[in-house]
This record gives sequence, C-alpha cells and structure tokens, in this order.
Amino acid sequence: MVTARQRTALACRARPRRDPTGRHRGIVRLRLGARVRVALAEQRLLAHLPPAPADLATVGDLPAGPRAERLAARALLRLLLATELGRAAGATPIAARDGGQPHLPEWPGISVSLSHDAGTVAAALGRGVPVGVDVQVPVPAPPALLRRCCAPAVRAALDRLPAPARDREFAWIWTVQEACVKATGAGLAGRPWAIPVPAGRRTGRWADLRWVSLRGHSRVPASVAHVVGTR
Repeated sequence: MVTARQRTALACRARPRRDPTGRHRGIVRLRLGARVRVALAEQRLLAHLPPAPADLATVGDLPAGPRAERLAARALLRLLLATELGRAAGATPIAARDGGQPHLPEWPGISVSLSHDAGTVAAALGRGVPVGVDVQVPVPAPPALLRRCCAPAVRAALDRLPAPARDREFAWIWTVQEACVKATGAGLAGRPWAIPVPAGRRTGRWADLRWVSLRGHSRVPASVAHVVGTR
C-alpha cells in the first residue's frame, strides 16, 4: 500500500513543469521528470505548418476533418521531437505497430504517443520508457458508461456534481485510463475501463505506470502515463 508520504513524493516527481524554451506561441510543452515530454495545442495553431509528405501518405482518403486533425497531431509530435532531439528527429519516419501505436523505427530508444479530439491535439515522447497520452473533449456521459468505467465511490462523487462538471470530470478520468493502456501498448484490449482512477486526482500509479492529469495546464482534459523507469 502506498503511504501518504509516498504519494506526496510521487506527486512532486510527477508534477508537470512548463518548458520555458517553447518558441511556438500557444503550444504548451511540459516536462514530467527527466524522461517524459508532452505537448498540447489547438489544432488551428498548427494549420500553418506544411504536413510532411510521409504523413500525408498515412491519411489516405479520410474525410477532411479527421484528416486535418491527424496531420496536426503528427505535426505537433514532429515539433516536439525536433525540440528535444534535434532537427533530424523532427523529420524521422513515424510508423505504426499492428495495433496502431506510433513508433519511430530510426529511434528505438524513444517511445511516442499521439491523441486528438475535436480540435485539440497532444503528443508525448519518452526517453527509454513507454509513454501514452490522451485528450478528450467532454461529452455527456450516460449512466451505463459511468458504471462501466468508475468504481462505486467514484460514481457517487460524480453524481454529486452538476451535469457539465460531472461530464468534465469523467473526461479527466477517461484520459487517464486511455493513456495507461496506450503506454502498455494494449489499447482497448487492455480494458481501460477497469483501471481505477479516483475523482479529482492529479497523479497516481497503476501497475508499473505513473500517470499525470494535466490539470491547470490544459483547458481540455488530457493525461499522460509512462512506465516508471530507473533513475
């Protein structure tokens, strides 16, 4: 069992810090310890960036909306890679594993994750540790979904909130669950709805993962998870 002192120490290690070297206005870049970097942005802020030809090949015949959103997420990842690892990394091929998880064939020691929803995009990279990121614009959460994804005590806490606040809080919970299964590489097969996430919590642990909700840094619910590496 994790003690109160251990939880406090965990929160201090995992607390996101804004990166002061960001050069692109409106893009939030955060550091989570020595190994993990996260970037978030509104899709419109990336519209001026020409998509990489290799990325254009991945969107195929997608409708205009999903196509633009996916390209924006990849553009954000490329900015993050270039900032952290140099210009060559920003132009590196981005491939996909059988389950759809992105990876960098030319940078096997770097893990990456992407997310996008309703005009907001997020990207994360981990140095030597698997990482997952998820962003979710709040939508009405039906009772059946809350029963499936939340423990009884969490559902009771959500039920005490007005509907808009309840839906927003559930979106925070869901981004943690999604980020965790992305970090493991399991995706939906990892049963994200079974991962326990307390309401209102900024950071926590599940299995061998540490997760952080980017509350106070993102107006849209977004969370990142990564395998706990050795220091």
